[in-house]
Amino acid sequence: MRISCIPESMSKINKDELVKYLHLHPKVISMKKYFYSLLLITAVIIAGCNQPESKTVSPEAAPAVSATTDPATLTTVEWIDSSFDKGAVTEGEKIEIAYRFKNTGQNPLIIKDVRPSCGCTVAEKPLEPIAPGKEGVIKAIFNSENKQGLNHKTITVISNTQPESHSLKFTVTVNKKS
Repeated sequence: MRISCIPESMSKINKDELVKYLHLHPKVISMKKYFYSLLLITAVIIAGCNQPESKTVSPEAAPAVSATTDPATLTTVEWIDSSFDKGAVTEGEKIEIAYRFKNTGQNPLIIKDVRPSCGCTVAEKPLEPIAPGKEGVIKAIFNSENKQGLNHKTITVISNTQPESHSLKFTVTVNKKS
């Protein structure tokens, strides 16, 4: 029997010599290295993808996380300003909006997150908890560039209250640049 990938001089060798040849031939060795390297990389990627997500909580977020899980830390909030009609502006203007609120509960009010409804609005939450009886402000800036016409925008506030989510709204009419 003649094997085409083996040189003529080796066609009449026994099985042990053939195995020895295949294991020591440079081309076979480089293909094996390539194959095993590829296999190792694939295994590492698959193993990495199967890891559970990290449950680590940063120290800054720890009070906010525990506030929602422990009913004893819930508080109440009164929105002094929760809705604005900003009238008409010229396209390209930036409008500042300040939503005032008061902690009417017995525990510190923690504003965990503020989420504007679109990228044209940037909102800023208080960094420190609001003490009972004290007032705070959530600031927002609306960029009217490319927003011609009537705009209804919402900012969702997440806090340690029940319900956890509150909606702040504003409307503005953006007129075309002259």
